[in-house]
Amino acid sequence: MNDINNLSVPIRQYTTRKLVGISEHETIQKACQKMVEFRVGSLVVCNEEVVGFLTQGDVIGRVVAEGLSYSKPVSSIMTRHLITADIDSPVSRVLELMQQHQIRHVLITEHGQITGLFSLKDLVDPEKQLLETVISRE
Repeated sequence: MNDINNLSVPIRQYTTRKLVGISEHETIQKACQKMVEFRVGSLVVCNEEVVGFLTQGDVIGRVVAEGLSYSKPVSSIMTRHLITADIDSPVSRVLELMQQHQIRHVLITEHGQITGLFSLKDLVDPEKQLLETVISRE
């Protein structure tokens, strides 16, 4: 069981390895369709390598709220400055990064390569699953 109160554990215990990618040349609409299809809230934007990151929040704030066309390329709204943390970083350090940069997702690297993703939801889900298990036993 993961101990949510122990923030010194490595972020690897909470890292999601399910990364879904999209080309920066695809449309925003295609990106949204992909998020729905794979039931994810973010996409890694790739060409030969990772060049950006796109979240549901980006779509809402940069497209819907601004009235931008969904036919524009992902590159027009993606985040280019990637915030990353090493997979062995303590949870507390990753949370500090998130607070410092006012972000909800951090890309996780292993040996210099992006291999996963962390969001606050990843901290809550294991505890939620445990709670649901306990409730279902009663």
